Amino acid sequence: MARVKSKAGKLSINEMRSLINKKAGMPVAHDLTADNPTEVKDWIPTGSTWLNGIICRGRMAGIPVGKLSEIAGMEASGKSYMAAQIAANAQKMGVDVIYFDAESAIDPAFLEHSGVDLNQLLYLQAMSVEFVLETIEELLKTNSNKMLFIWDSLALTPAISDVEGTFNPNESVAVKARVLAKGMSKLVVSLANAQSTLLVLNQLKTNIAVQNPKYATDSEKYVCPGGKSMSYAYSLRIWLTGRRGASSYIMDSKGFRVGNEVKARLEKSRFGTAGRICNFKILWGEDVGIRDDESLFEAIKSSEHLNSAGAWWSLTHENGDKEKFQAPKWKELMQGEKFRTRVMQLLDEEVVLKFDKRLVEAEHFYQEDEEE
Repeated sequence: MARVKSKAGKLSINEMRSLINKKAGMPVAHDLTADNPTEVKDWIPTGSTWLNGIICRGRMAGIPVGKLSEIAGMEASGKSYMAAQIAANAQKMGVDVIYFDAESAIDPAFLEHSGVDLNQLLYLQAMSVEFVLETIEELLKTNSNKMLFIWDSLALTPAISDVEGTFNPNESVAVKARVLAKGMSKLVVSLANAQSTLLVLNQLKTNIAVQNPKYATDSEKYVCPGGKSMSYAYSLRIWLTGRRGASSYIMDSKGFRVGNEVKARLEKSRFGTAGRICNFKILWGEDVGIRDDESLFEAIKSSEHLNSAGAWWSLTHENGDKEKFQAPKWKELMQGEKFRTRVMQLLDEEVVLKFDKRLVEAEHFYQEDEEE
């Protein structure tokens, strides 16, 4: 007797979603009006309040949880310093931090000074690109807690063929890029579903194809190792550049260099803010960290509530009271609750609200200073 096929009935969206998830053996079909892996629900602070304010349109943000992000920069531009700050902030959020070090050069004392709890940090030598990717995949399968993977750095991590071969560069042309292309296609969804984060540190290298670098933008002047697949996989790319020469350093009272000035530019942002810039200073040594309070002074200088007259500045509070001060006193004043609260209000207005509502000309947010 012939088998009669049942006629397909009309399924609701919920029924189709359940059918697909059952067939896949895991949640792959999601309701975008409910909890889903595409939406960024948490952000890990970068250590720079100004930078946090320019990453996501309309809110204070940071490194997006569940996504891939890159911090790339020139040599000694502060990549590892920022990564240490981000690691410390992630630990405060209850996130497990796994640090892959390709240079075997991270200083435990430096991490501690940055606020990292070494007892809660998993440190691994990045023996190869394949090892890093396979380790991330394994931990995503076995650890249910949220994780932050920091890869320091992609540029100096070899592929297995690089390690096992000779020093002839022609033996492994584009191998790393091909491995990463496959790795990203495997890990992007897994990271989102596990609400874990991959932060890749990378190097900015001169783009030799640019004929007139003096007139080129940062996007044209520099390239990053790793191939095109990484550029597509990143949700956020922060490039650290800045002035060169003696003017870019922070000096102590005796003229010793204790830090450097950094310009951060959002090379890519899926949060509506690509191209925005900010500036901050990073201290080295025992006082390691971002000079956050000082950078906020620069961030709100465009506010109508902060005015200057010669060497004196005045901050206008909400009730109309004016507080006069000189620039060297800024850091001390920021320790006061009333002063700090007002500064944070103005930061929200100048950095977040004005961009979100387009209340001023675009060059207010995008114009880059010329490097010296």
